[in-house]
Amino acid sequence: MNAPVLAVRNLTVRYGRKSVLSGVDLSLVRGDWFFLLGPNGSGKTTLLRCVSGQIIPAAGAVNIAGLSILNTPQAAKRLLGYAHPPEVLPGLLSGRQCLEVYAAAHDLPDIGSRVLDLAAELRLAPILDRWVASYSLGTRQKVSILLALIGNPALVVLDEAFNGLDPASAVILKRELHERVAARRCAVLLATHALDSVLRHGTRAGLLLDGVLARSWDARQLEAIRRNDPGALETALAEAVPQEA
Repeated sequence: MNAPVLAVRNLTVRYGRKSVLSGVDLSLVRGDWFFLLGPNGSGKTTLLRCVSGQIIPAAGAVNIAGLSILNTPQAAKRLLGYAHPPEVLPGLLSGRQCLEVYAAAHDLPDIGSRVLDLAAELRLAPILDRWVASYSLGTRQKVSILLALIGNPALVVLDEAFNGLDPASAVILKRELHERVAARRCAVLLATHALDSVLRHGTRAGLLLDGVLARSWDARQLEAIRRNDPGALETALAEAVPQEA
């Protein structure tokens, strides 16, 4: 049996009286690439921050490979690769130092050869020892994704990770993620608005509306859309999202 690498149960988050997530359930196994869709303000980033342990929910649970992100955070986070927003990377560290600190936080002896190889493919090698403060947004985005791949995590969590990347870099990183998922080395949870990526790489997808997972698509349904009507996903989303008067 393929045990869940991510199990979200009845997740509820409130900011004051406002409910941001309401009873969200989500389960992923290795080999899943789940695309989280939804309009701005629907709760996507809040859900990802709960999964990464940055937000304590009002109710519910998040387990990574059976480990509670709330009760055993250190053990759970060793199995998690989370791409922090590029704007919060520490400007007074170099790119290499960011990678080294993240590896040390995961109790790893070093960054790892695969991540350094990816850095070279992304043309980061010549500037890894420069301060992050000197990096462009796109360069910071690359470093952020590399951080999420250190240590071959069982779960990779990304929030609009390919925004600001040049096309060649986006292709390299999507290929890397696709290979890891296809080999069942991990599951990927990615929040995005890019429907082309969903149809090209997704094994599952879900639509978050007003803090509720309002609709989902499994592998069979996504494959049918790919084969028969690639525009059907866009149509379904347009019909599901309430339009302002």
